[in-house]
Amino acid sequence: MGEIAAILTVALAAGMLASLVRLPPLVGFLVAGFALNAAGVQAPDALGLLADLGVTLLLFGIGLKLDLRVLVRREVWLTATTHMAATTAVAAGFLGLLGILGVGLLTDQDWQTLVLVGFALSFSSTVFVVKQLEERGGLVSLSARSAIGILVVQDIAAVAFLAFAHEERPSPWAAALVLLVPAAALVRPLLARLGHAELRPLFGLAVALVPGYALFDLLGVKGDLGALVIGVLLASHPGSVELSKSLFSLKELLLVGFFLSIGFTGLPSAEHLLIGAALLLLVPLKSFGFAVLLWAHGLRRRTSVRTATILGNYSEFGLIVAVAAGAQLGDPWPVVLATTVAASFVLSAVVSRTPDAFVQMARRLLPDRPAERMHADDRPIEVGDAQAVVLGMGRVGRAAYERLESGYGLRVIGVESLPARRAVLAEEGLNVVEGDATDPDFWARIRPDQVQLAVLAMPFHSSNLNALKNLEASNFSGTVAVVAQYDEDLQQARELGAHTGFQLYEGVGAELADTGAREAGLPRRDAP
Repeated sequence: MGEIAAILTVALAAGMLASLVRLPPLVGFLVAGFALNAAGVQAPDALGLLADLGVTLLLFGIGLKLDLRVLVRREVWLTATTHMAATTAVAAGFLGLLGILGVGLLTDQDWQTLVLVGFALSFSSTVFVVKQLEERGGLVSLSARSAIGILVVQDIAAVAFLAFAHEERPSPWAAALVLLVPAAALVRPLLARLGHAELRPLFGLAVALVPGYALFDLLGVKGDLGALVIGVLLASHPGSVELSKSLFSLKELLLVGFFLSIGFTGLPSAEHLLIGAALLLLVPLKSFGFAVLLWAHGLRRRTSVRTATILGNYSEFGLIVAVAAGAQLGDPWPVVLATTVAASFVLSAVVSRTPDAFVQMARRLLPDRPAERMHADDRPIEVGDAQAVVLGMGRVGRAAYERLESGYGLRVIGVESLPARRAVLAEEGLNVVEGDATDPDFWARIRPDQVQLAVLAMPFHSSNLNALKNLEASNFSGTVAVVAQYDEDLQQARELGAHTGFQLYEGVGAELADTGAREAGLPRRDAP
């Protein structure tokens, strides 16, 4: 227990310290892993298991939110495959040049080894990117959906490589996994019977691990992919959103083990650090490649660059590839790659805090294009003569929309970032457009003299704050109302310029009392 207590204490302290300097806590966890390893602390046997569980639940959660139609979009699959091929070639050539210059570890490497390392470096980290997007509350924007689609394509490529890298091929029975598609139809109704108690996260954990990880692993297919597939098969059920939320805290805790485990991979030598630092020079080039490819497929400069900055890192899959090809690569490479991956996380965390600065820097290289030449999902949004805008058309946003329209006679437009939800609301006759309210360009397209009221009703507090900042920057002169889950969130929104707000739980209590009193026929004393 002593070592476990030491690991928990150091991880907590490092995570808090990273937060104090406005870096993601995961950066602190990475540093803690290397520091503990350097101090001679041995990683507990359970740490690897916890890390695997965290990654499995992460991929299961991605599956629950994944729209498979995103994967077949040209800007996703073609960008992913083209970028992987180009990055592999550039990284292999760069390592070969370092070998020619006499960098010790690289002097005697054959071209096959360099290509393998380049392939390992072509991936971006699913775990890191999704964690960053979750912390920003931006998983549903076009930029986030594009990034996640690219990551899934990369993961599929990694699984294909691992299937051929291992001496044991997948079992012939692996073809029977297609039966999970009809079997999922039998499992989905169970979601509606789980309620909201402890059965829901237990169900999620069980299906992610048993028909997901364990079954796929038994048949010689990567278990993580199984968890992703099971999540996709359950995604169409309305209860999938609640299922994902119920697993959030458990997944976050287990992923601490993943980031700590990278530091326990091994301690780098001075030569390893030198190679890792050199490989970090390729990260900006990697991001630039993503930006150019996405822009070439019709996405706006801002969408392309923001997607590219979040994808500008190396992946934990690089470590897995290195281990799978260990006979060819040799012992030092897992340590080199672990160091490089950890450093790329830190670099990406810093860079992704100010993506708009890079948007401005890319103005000449990636110029704006006419709206008709833009991607259909990234064109300017026409809000017409709306007097009120409701951002986020979930239950709270929809209720606000209907009250403003029927109770106050305003012309209202709703903004929803989820295409499926927007389509359902449009079919019901609501005036709803698809858009990312955290995008400054969105507000630049709204005529402030027409919009009198903006209601911020998005489910993530960080998204509401970003929209609020964009409103202020666009010189919006109307009234801003915001919904918040906690008192401190509401106070923060007021400090940033919100005119009024609504504390969700407090408002629910008042409305519940009014509803109950009306049902009981009780008159209000303060009624006029």
